[in-house]
Amino acid sequence: MLTTKRYDYVLFDQINIHPCIANHRGLNEQKVLHYEDDILKNGLLEPLIVWERKGGEFYLVGGFHRLAAIRKIREKRPGYFDRVDVRVVDGDLDEMRALNLKLNADRLDAKVTDYFDAVIYLNNANWDKARIAQFLDKSVSWIEDIVRCVPGMDPRLRKLLEEGRLSWNKARNICRMALEAAPGTEKETVDRALAEAGGDGRLLRVQRPLTFRRAARHLSQQIEKHPQARYTVTAQDLLSLLTLLRGRAFDDGHLDRVRRVFPGLVN
Repeated sequence: MLTTKRYDYVLFDQINIHPCIANHRGLNEQKVLHYEDDILKNGLLEPLIVWERKGGEFYLVGGFHRLAAIRKIREKRPGYFDRVDVRVVDGDLDEMRALNLKLNADRLDAKVTDYFDAVIYLNNANWDKARIAQFLDKSVSWIEDIVRCVPGMDPRLRKLLEEGRLSWNKARNICRMALEAAPGTEKETVDRALAEAGGDGRLLRVQRPLTFRRAARHLSQQIEKHPQARYTVTAQDLLSLLTLLRGRAFDDGHLDRVRRVFPGLVN
């Protein structure tokens, strides 16, 4: 079972990279340079997350850009950050890989495609869908759709999703059509669906579940009915709301979250 064992202050050279646990998106050099400057000015404000496989043997699970930034600092300034703050977690390798994938997917700029690898990996590791949904803070139906659609997804759909040019709702519907198509006609089915949607070389139009004007009107109505109402929101809640207002790359998870946190805002 995945748990936090303790917070610690360990030698930088004790932190290793495990061959099965990696940064999902790859290192962004500009982000590393940003962290280098920030850590020099303000210190390491957020501890690295490490897995203690056995006593004194640590493997990085979260914080790859911060680790790379500290390594740059140490190369230029020997003696700096000989020790670093860490959150020490415990569990088996599957749980560490799951946590690593979750941390990579839970960025504020995350797209639905950032969750694909995490969901498929956990499903293949025999986690039941309810457990995956709870771990990733998503609905079970959202997890089920990914498990069903993603393994055989046409690469063009994934590319459009990653570029924010196709909504998950539309991509999911096209995947379902392909799955239900007669054997050998799957690509033709996707070709036809993309052509009807607007073509795979142009911006695809998607139905917007919430516009700024509609949101303002519904919120005004809620204030009239419940003038003392208060909302308690997280950064993920705000991201879901902004994603719906933007009208692209939203999914059922965003809709479910906004309906739950901002009652009355979405019909």
